[in-house]
Amino acid sequence: MDSVAYVAPMAEKTNNFLVPNGTFFVELIAFAVIVYVLAKFIIPPVNKAMADRQDAIRKEFADLDEARADAKAAEEEFRAQIADARHEAAKIREEAREQGAAIIAEMREQAQAEAARIVEHAHAQIEADRQQAVTSLRAEVGSLATSLAGRIVGEALDDQARQSRVVDRFLADLEGSAQ
Repeated sequence: MDSVAYVAPMAEKTNNFLVPNGTFFVELIAFAVIVYVLAKFIIPPVNKAMADRQDAIRKEFADLDEARADAKAAEEEFRAQIADARHEAAKIREEAREQGAAIIAEMREQAQAEAARIVEHAHAQIEADRQQAVTSLRAEVGSLATSLAGRIVGEALDDQARQSRVVDRFLADLEGSAQ
């Protein structure tokens, strides 16, 4: 029993957690070395990588904001260009209407001038045809009238001056009665 009693007090001595022993100091030194190695070699690159990542995210957000502003500006410019294009199209349509109206008016004037020229030419042609018909009729009517008068009177009217006077008087009487 002695040996059991001897072991028991020793066990009590080594199991006291309040009293530091050599293992504690070794563990403390190992912990300090690990903390130093982490602080010196591991944490700075990790912090640098995290800082770089945060900077990249900030840059992406800045780029996104810039792209959003550029898109908004481009949209405004596009809307302005569309408005200008619509205004220009309306202006071109109005000019086309005005030009169309001017062309129509010019064509009407040309058509009226052409119609007046054709009517004038037709009147001149009719007058020339009438004069030709009158001349032809005078000659025919004159010769018929003189031959008829010669048959009625019983003598020949060969004198051209007399024949012409008779025809003129006859035609003047016809024109007077027609009017």
